[in-house]
Amino acid sequence: MTVTDKISAAGEHRPRFRVGHGYDVHRFDASRPLILGGVRIRETDGLLGHSDADVLTHAVMDALLGAAAERDIGWWFPDTDERYRGADSIMLLSRVGEIIRADGYEIGSVDATVIAQSPKLSPHIDNMRARIAEALGVDVSFVNVKATTEEGLGFTGAREGIAAHAVALLESI
Repeated sequence: MTVTDKISAAGEHRPRFRVGHGYDVHRFDASRPLILGGVRIRETDGLLGHSDADVLTHAVMDALLGAAAERDIGWWFPDTDERYRGADSIMLLSRVGEIIRADGYEIGSVDATVIAQSPKLSPHIDNMRARIAEALGVDVSFVNVKATTEEGLGFTGAREGIAAHAVALLESI
């Protein structure tokens, strides 16, 4: 009997834990404000995107949706839909939290890394964690945000844009 046969024979199989990974990247755009993790960063140019281009929040959303096997943010909030032009990504993240809970999961943890040569993000990390946690309805201790550079290498090192990775753990409720 295969795993698929066992799942079919037993009905719906729900793993206790699910893990997802998210990645996003946006190039700089001098005409826009920089928003990361729902926090306005005034020291540099913003990012180009259909919504507010919050690369950190986008990576977190994709990690959560991936863990729940709910496709990705492009499917839920397509850039071809004018309703999402300039959208506040923290509000979209709140919607992702609702999707996760409706699927029968609670958020166990989120760990994210922002990759940017500049600006220095350490003064903003606590605010980013708080905004993400609030949007998801979890304690801030469930959310971690880190920042790193690529030592001048690649597109982020050349200051052409910012990237972010995120991993999320969901637990079946």
